[in-house]
Amino acid sequence: MPLPPPSPHPVPSPLTPLARLDQRVSECRACPRLVAWREEVARTKRAAFSEWTYWGRPVPGFGPADAPLLIIGLAPAAHGANRTGRMFTGDRSGDVLYQALYDVGLASQPTSERIDDGLELHGVRITAPVHCAPPDNKPTPEERDTCRSWLVEELTVLRPTARAAVVLGAFGWQAALPALAAAGWSVPRPRPAFGHGTRVGLDGLDLFGCFHVSQRNTFTGRLTPEMLREVLRTAAEAAGL
Repeated sequence: MPLPPPSPHPVPSPLTPLARLDQRVSECRACPRLVAWREEVARTKRAAFSEWTYWGRPVPGFGPADAPLLIIGLAPAAHGANRTGRMFTGDRSGDVLYQALYDVGLASQPTSERIDDGLELHGVRITAPVHCAPPDNKPTPEERDTCRSWLVEELTVLRPTARAAVVLGAFGWQAALPALAAAGWSVPRPRPAFGHGTRVGLDGLDLFGCFHVSQRNTFTGRLTPEMLREVLRTAAEAAGL
């Protein structure tokens, strides 16, 4: 398999606020356990990807700075985004998500395999509350909280145009609510509980809950392609897309 290009996140000059943020995110070393894990995975690799040069760093968000629709996941996959350098790229969760985005007109193609595959998002920005691949896909609460400042800063940059957000999974929901509050949105108290199809109005932002696109949910039928498309359609309409 061809190797990915050496710089998966080229940035314009002079750097825009979001590009500066993405660059800083990709250089973070705040969580020793996550740093050790992501770099060990990048060294040892998976046999199927032995010829790849893994990204092996924190993965910034993906999508335009003026996106009216945000998608908030959990964390990069060890051999997915941690390998390719782009959110939800190179793994089966991404296969499900990008197919659905394409089906509802929010992505230029149904696949996301590598950083230079030509994929573009239409009015959508994808990010996560944790930017490093965690062991067993389970960040600790401390790691989640340490990474929150990045999400708060990203949401602050995106706030002028953000009109809706889809949060994938209960972990992302729990991480997103305090970050949204810190970025200036009014979050109800008590904080709303996560549920698939939940919709909460936050002072100009419609927040939607959706089961995560993990294989545990998609392989068992807990989350079907139509369920995912329906949430994305509704959120896109709320965002004015």
